[in-house]
Amino acid sequence: MDVDDFESVRFSGTPIDLLEQYFAAHGWTHDRQGDEEIVAQYQGSWAKYELRAVWREEDSVLQFLAFPDIRVTTDKRSAVYETMGLINEQLWLGHFELWQSSGLVLFRHAALLERSDEMVLTLDQAETLIETAIDECERFYPVFQFVLWSDKSPADALASAMIETRGEA
Repeated sequence: MDVDDFESVRFSGTPIDLLEQYFAAHGWTHDRQGDEEIVAQYQGSWAKYELRAVWREEDSVLQFLAFPDIRVTTDKRSAVYETMGLINEQLWLGHFELWQSSGLVLFRHAALLERSDEMVLTLDQAETLIETAIDECERFYPVFQFVLWSDKSPADALASAMIETRGEA
């Protein structure tokens, strides 16, 4: 099934079923881990992202995570926390966080789905979850790199990365 066919299909089943079909329609490598979880790979312009969705039926919540392949050493964690604070102030959906145990940066947000006989995730909701996570990781990846590799202050890194270019080189 390609992307155009995918958009006209009516879905039934769990949100993970819909995401599995979405990833397949886009040709993304993915691995389903039971009825409650799926993991996919997406090649962005900065890094290869791991996309993970976890369905909690008892709460009617679909949590979506994107891992932008950023690992933070202990000595850089305070600067990254400050960076995330500045970034998160600008986000409408989701947030960045740092997992203490592994030092991984991730983007996370969730959808509370309507309770009914069947939990329904629409294609529009799925696209918003996925595209928001990818777009924000792509948008802010350079900020983290400036802090981690160029030793810029979080404020300078954010200012440098947010410069909008116009025209073509």
